[in-house]
Amino acid sequence: MRAAKVAVVTSAAGIEYDVDLPLIVDALRADGLAAEAVAWDANGVEWGGFDLAVIRSTWDYSGRLDEFLAWADKAGRATRLWNPLSVVRWNSDKRYLPELARRGVAVVPTRVIDPGGRCEEADFALPTGVVVKPSVSAGARDTARYEPGRHADAARHARMLLDQGRSAMVQPYLPLVEEGERALVFLAAEDGLTFSHAIRKQPVLTEPNVIDNFRDAHPGLAPHEPTGAEIRTALDALAAVPSPDTLLFARVDLALDDSRAPVVMELELIEPNLFLQSDPRALERFVSAVAAVSADRP
Repeated sequence: MRAAKVAVVTSAAGIEYDVDLPLIVDALRADGLAAEAVAWDANGVEWGGFDLAVIRSTWDYSGRLDEFLAWADKAGRATRLWNPLSVVRWNSDKRYLPELARRGVAVVPTRVIDPGGRCEEADFALPTGVVVKPSVSAGARDTARYEPGRHADAARHARMLLDQGRSAMVQPYLPLVEEGERALVFLAAEDGLTFSHAIRKQPVLTEPNVIDNFRDAHPGLAPHEPTGAEIRTALDALAAVPSPDTLLFARVDLALDDSRAPVVMELELIEPNLFLQSDPRALERFVSAVAAVSADRP
């Protein structure tokens, strides 16, 4: 049998900045797969020529969402796309957070205001301040936190997003995020999606009352040993994902609320940095997951 052809899907930014990308391609090839990195928007790609397309670092998708989803639909019809198209669509807009909350998952309280709505629908005068962000974004782009007393500025930020035709999200600022955000990575294994490794990073929104789109999205990375409560919260979130298929990979970003309980900040199922170099066996686990999916090809 010929080697399965695997497209490791990336972007121009991913080719330049994704440090895991060449490691993934080389490791898949060493495992006997015909792997290559392919930008999702590259011209002339015959996606049907691949047995599997694994989305990895399509890091420009949030600014080109309609175009990206059209590509994902096309690629998903031509080959097997992982994570699956239905998951990509669902996870591309962070309004999934209130949906997770309705399913009993502990998440950061989130109010979404859609274009045409009024800023009065949200409370910007919370005791610890608020975070305002677009519902479609990546890398904390167009996101800021506002200190107590700066609620007028926070409302102005939300109104700016609405005027651009974007949905705005308003969340309380969690002071304990200053102890570090946790990112728990899960990879497919024989018994389903299984915890692989975790990192902790310093807070991103260090300067209040400012939109800074050039900040480091992952400052101060360090390995993290998650607590039992963190694992359970992450698994609760993953169990609530509306997908009939087992995910190939997932990253669950957590912070602590004022009672020190973990809450979901984001559920990253499209193109998350998986921090494969932070754990000595993470790359091996990722390759095993891809190889298992590849072996199931028709």
